Amino acid sequence: MACFVVPTTAAMVATAVRKKVPAQYHFGKLLLMLWGATIVLIIDHLISGELVPFWPFLTAGREQVISEVLAVGGPMTLAVVAVWLIMAAMSQAAAKKQAKVQQV
Repeated sequence: MACFVVPTTAAMVATAVRKKVPAQYHFGKLLLMLWGATIVLIIDHLISGELVPFWPFLTAGREQVISEVLAVGGPMTLAVVAVWLIMAAMSQAAAKKQAKVQQV
């Protein structure tokens, strides 16, 4: 119903602060994952009829929307951010290892 709201909001906030994040954290990959999730979820909701091009746009009531945002959208966005954090940490570790090897 509205699980796309959380990754969309996260993508917009991340896009707004992207220039303040050092390149070593591969923030562009997080943006790609968040915007990709947003686009896929919007298409999914359009196909399933949960999102319509006229008012009120969502076919469910407020209670259903809030529960889905909390139960699906939030955990999904946290999982995307967790995957990005793991990728960034692995990249940092690989860069340190490569720097150490080049010193020897």
